[in-house]
Amino acid sequence: MFVELLVLLLTVALVWDYLVGRKHKRLFDRAGITGPKAWPLVGNAPLMINESPKTVFDLQWRLIQTHGKNVRCQILQDRGFMTADPKMIEAIMSSQQTIQKNNLYGLLVNWLGDGLLLSKGKKWFRRRKIITPAFHFKILEQFVEVFDQQSAIMAKNLYDRADGKTVINMFPVACLCAMDIIAETAMGVKINAQLQPNFPYVQSVKTASGMLAERFVNPAQRLDISMRLFFPSAFAKLSANIKAMQDFTNNVISERRDLLQKSISDGTYETTNASPLDDVGQKRRMALLDVLLQSSIDGAPLSNEDIREEVDTFMFEGHDTTTSSIAFTCYLLARHPEVQARVFQEVRDVLGDEKDAPVNIQLLGELKYLECVIKESLRLFPSVPIIGRHIVEDTLLDGKLIPAKTDVMILIYHSQRDPDYFPEPNKFVPERFSPERKGEINPFAYTPFSAGPRNCIGQKFAMLEMKSTISKMVRHFELLPLGEDVQLVLNLILRSTTGINVGLKPRVY
Repeated sequence: MFVELLVLLLTVALVWDYLVGRKHKRLFDRAGITGPKAWPLVGNAPLMINESPKTVFDLQWRLIQTHGKNVRCQILQDRGFMTADPKMIEAIMSSQQTIQKNNLYGLLVNWLGDGLLLSKGKKWFRRRKIITPAFHFKILEQFVEVFDQQSAIMAKNLYDRADGKTVINMFPVACLCAMDIIAETAMGVKINAQLQPNFPYVQSVKTASGMLAERFVNPAQRLDISMRLFFPSAFAKLSANIKAMQDFTNNVISERRDLLQKSISDGTYETTNASPLDDVGQKRRMALLDVLLQSSIDGAPLSNEDIREEVDTFMFEGHDTTTSSIAFTCYLLARHPEVQARVFQEVRDVLGDEKDAPVNIQLLGELKYLECVIKESLRLFPSVPIIGRHIVEDTLLDGKLIPAKTDVMILIYHSQRDPDYFPEPNKFVPERFSPERKGEINPFAYTPFSAGPRNCIGQKFAMLEMKSTISKMVRHFELLPLGEDVQLVLNLILRSTTGINVGLKPRVY
């Protein structure tokens, strides 16, 4: 009896799987989107048995070589395709119908709530409209001072290891600097991560980021219920760190709101780019938090929870991504001395020979070659190597009818190394982005900040931060090619299992 029941259940499951997947198969076949053999119920999951985050890039390359730039894939009941095709990427990123993130992003909900990264529809549109003024030129001008101050602390802290022989992993170094920068610009508070790396909030951000990255690549931890069941201590640890971060953010919001109300009541509040005055009457630097506190939707101010979602989102998105790009750019400069020499000369020409002379937004704008270097670094090592989208309804994309309930993975890392669009794609050539060659690069073959309506709202902020930080490094140090080469690993953001290593030697000039 048991065997008969088991056979019946299996038969029902197979029929259900066939019926559910029939439409996807038909439309993908019609669109010419093929993929590796898919098994009933589990799809391509067996293909992943011997793979890991260290090997997944090579697996994706093999699939592209076999099936083309659009590759059908199915993991259990999640059906969709991967794309490294700039034409398909353009269709997806340009459409208002394809702005919803896929289900994997749900792993971040416990921390980030329904903020700008995860929200959709009308809520996303309203939040985007509210936050855009936070990146106005006048506010970015104020942020450059923070970039300069914090990168100076980073350089000072590195001198005791700058002996030309010590291998320095730039990722954790840049991470603390980026965390100091985003805390001060997003929340208006100094957390002194570089001087106090054991500060509880700093530790919670690092712990939660690492654990969430593990959840992205470990199917057994994907669901809260499975993580509670099989990894109870890890789930408790993650929850405790998320609560600690949210408590810290809530306290900052409450204090900043009280200060705003006080400035309104005592007449020191200014309505234009307003930011409350401090205790000695000096105008505080505008922060993202101030923009949110002064914003409203349909005449109602944002709640503390609304604001916390956005502040936490910026803390999450604003430190790991720039950390990755700063570290990889330093790594490439160390291994290309001729490029580093040209960057150093430009920095001297624009900023002068005083190593600690302050910079401003105009001076950073004149570092044209350094910008080419950063862009080429982001081409080879995009901070976010894969973007996920979810197709809600049947949608025509690049002349192909894509069925509803399709998950799409946009392979930014692979599209940016496509020899059809980038000759000698694995070679570091900053001149690709020189003004003389403007227009040669397909804007959807190169999308380190995404593109279209859901592009990165903070890309100008990020570029200024990277320029400030890397120019500071080059002013103080010669970067040397020490340590192991990078071994890339797929994570929330691009990392290396061997570190992102350089050596440093103080510059004398």
